Amino acid sequence: MKSVNLYIPLLLLLFLARACGTKKSDGASGALSDDALLDTVQHRTFNYFWDGAEPNSGLARERIHMDGVYPENDQNVVTSGGSGFGIMAVLAGIHRGYVTREEGLARMERIVSFLETADRFHGAYPHWWYGDTGRVKPFGQKDNGGDLVETAFIMQALLAVHQYYAGGNPQEKALAARIDKLWREVDWNFYRQGDQNVLYWHWSPEYGWEMDFPVHGYNECLIMYILAAASPTHGVPAAVYHEGWAQNGAIVSPHKVEGIELHLRYQGTEAGPLFWAQYSFLGLDPNGLKDEYCPDYFGEMRNLTLVNRAYCIRNPKHYKGFGADCWGLTASYSTDGYAAHSPNERDDRGVIAPTAALSSIVYTPEYSLQVMRHLYDMGDKVFGPYGFYDAFSETDNWYPQRYLAIDQGPIAVMIENYRSGLLWKLFMSHPDVQQGLRKLGFQLSSDTPISAS
Repeated sequence: MKSVNLYIPLLLLLFLARACGTKKSDGASGALSDDALLDTVQHRTFNYFWDGAEPNSGLARERIHMDGVYPENDQNVVTSGGSGFGIMAVLAGIHRGYVTREEGLARMERIVSFLETADRFHGAYPHWWYGDTGRVKPFGQKDNGGDLVETAFIMQALLAVHQYYAGGNPQEKALAARIDKLWREVDWNFYRQGDQNVLYWHWSPEYGWEMDFPVHGYNECLIMYILAAASPTHGVPAAVYHEGWAQNGAIVSPHKVEGIELHLRYQGTEAGPLFWAQYSFLGLDPNGLKDEYCPDYFGEMRNLTLVNRAYCIRNPKHYKGFGADCWGLTASYSTDGYAAHSPNERDDRGVIAPTAALSSIVYTPEYSLQVMRHLYDMGDKVFGPYGFYDAFSETDNWYPQRYLAIDQGPIAVMIENYRSGLLWKLFMSHPDVQQGLRKLGFQLSSDTPISAS
């Protein structure tokens, strides 16, 4: 098959590569340019949030299992954070012409209509809803209320949507106004639990603050503190960021992992899973961004990615398949359920999640593309109708054909940020975001404050 491909006209080859049902043989990626490969992967992944969306809400299903087996009967449960990533993926899809602007607007209107009536808790969204009713589905025994981190992920997306439509036609401007109302209704201050200078992850109308999870850095939650400071109606004081997130400077902890320098302290580990380098930066542009705790957020996240890659190449536990073209440890499905895989021997279970390397393409484009080509060449065992499946283990011969929204979304979004910077440009252009960054003392590498323009 590989030799025959050499004689197929390029136009036909590209068509076949992009067709949803196409099967590939080893080496298929070699016939595609980087841009064609990126478009193939991005389009397939976009389809998770378009064709695979829950029909009533338009939001992202928490999971899609191609075998149709859902042990928890949760095939129609939608996720707030994963939907935030998906909303941004849909914006990228409109930009790429996967759907028309009119089709995209209709989907966004359906999503916002759902969000206006779905369960909220002091303006904050729960982790999960039932997609057909908008009622909360508990994430855990006492986690049946507001989830401020997941709320931040969906608000990051909605502010980008606001900027995309705010200057459009009357129908688009009306949608932007509805988004602005949702944004203004999130009571970030409430989640300080009595005006403490820290934000709490959860609150439940039944259990109150019993989850008791104050959020400190560094992990995936930076965006929550930035949006909490940015709110024009319920903005928290800067002290919440400095004392809560940064813990009065204790977040700074220069150290080396795999011979690579890191500047920040990572919660519970020397170098965390790669989603910590991705979720907050789907809209927040790390390029040139710094504050008093980190002199270079882009460089820090790049180094966090390089640590992950270097560990997988060293492969101290001798897993099959690990190497320069197959690396990436992050939270994903695992051979025994779900796990936050990280670059250390305790948290490494031999499971590669494609989202780890691919969503880091903005930090390590050459290395991430190397992984993308290798995975694409692995064919249908890892690549399906909605892009690369969530995770696999060559050591255990484990190739589940299952997807998770929170892992698919960053792939499509970060590919678009690598190609055009679209989501970064939209989110960073919002005046409230700029105000929040200035309030917390963020600067660009030129030592100038965040622009108000």
